[in-house]
Amino acid sequence: MAEEPPTIVLEYLRRIDRKVDVIDERVGRLELRMLSIDHHLAGAHMTDVGQTSEIERLKSRDDRIERRLELGE
Repeated sequence: MAEEPPTIVLEYLRRIDRKVDVIDERVGRLELRMLSIDHHLAGAHMTDVGQTSEIERLKSRDDRIERRLELGE
């Protein structure tokens, strides 16, 4: 059977298919970037939690020192 010449509809479908492939690739890259940002934010949150607990520990220590020295505000 002889091959039929491509019709305009098939040509449009091929163009759409190529564009969808490009979009799919871009979405994949965006997903990777979002995952990277998510990990970065999680790390920043953990750092914040650690700093907050350290500040609380230092405040407690400061309060104990003030009580021992009988300092008031």
